[in-house]
Amino acid sequence: MTVPRPGHPDLTDRVVLVTGASQGIGEAAARHLAASGAVVVLGARSTAACEAIAEDLRGQGLRASAVHLDVTDDASVAAAVEHCEREHGGLHAAFNNAGTQGPSLPLHEQDPAEVARIMDVNFLGVVRCLRHEVPALLRAGGGAVLNTASVGGVIAAPGIGPYCASKHAVVGLSRSAAADYARSGIRINVLAPGSVRTEILTGWLSDDAQLAAMAEGTPQGRIAEASEIGPIVSWMLSDASSFMTGSVVTADGGYTAL
Repeated sequence: MTVPRPGHPDLTDRVVLVTGASQGIGEAAARHLAASGAVVVLGARSTAACEAIAEDLRGQGLRASAVHLDVTDDASVAAAVEHCEREHGGLHAAFNNAGTQGPSLPLHEQDPAEVARIMDVNFLGVVRCLRHEVPALLRAGGGAVLNTASVGGVIAAPGIGPYCASKHAVVGLSRSAAADYARSGIRINVLAPGSVRTEILTGWLSDDAQLAAMAEGTPQGRIAEASEIGPIVSWMLSDASSFMTGSVVTADGGYTAL
């Protein structure tokens, strides 16, 4: 048993699956969850990166393992959930965070194949995860799920129509699923981050001037660090948020308040 560190919610002995855990928000969440007492299973296509993070956590006396997880592959998702149950005795929570971005183009210039890819990862990836996670959560007697959307799933932005559509779909799916399983002891919520300094964001924006302009667009005048999102994830997956389900939690520096 790992005792939660001071200031962390209590997730002692909860087995938590994190998708997209090899970097960015997923990695930050996995680290905070482990420090909150959880047994964290890090999943991503980059198994080596997940294993390196898991090894670092174990070196700190925390509990973590790594699995290959491609959310576009149903069998891969099923195997990751099976790993949680076989190796750790069950699944109690999941942070479905894997996602992708596309080019910034007007809708009529978007490649249909690229649109399909974005939907496959961002929306159908969550569908696949829920299909396999929910039965495991039911077997465990309930639990919590947090799905990553985006402020682009709450409002709109020019040039990223397919991305916004995929994230709006995550919000709708999550709310419907929350209603489906509320009386089965499963809570399902949505995290909608704004601009967070991750590998995806810095790869999407070509220079520091664009990052600065994005920061100026938020009331706080800055971009978040991934480490600021981790505590939100831990809290949402803990019993501290026990009366929250079907909720969309924005972490955007006030962007959607404008």
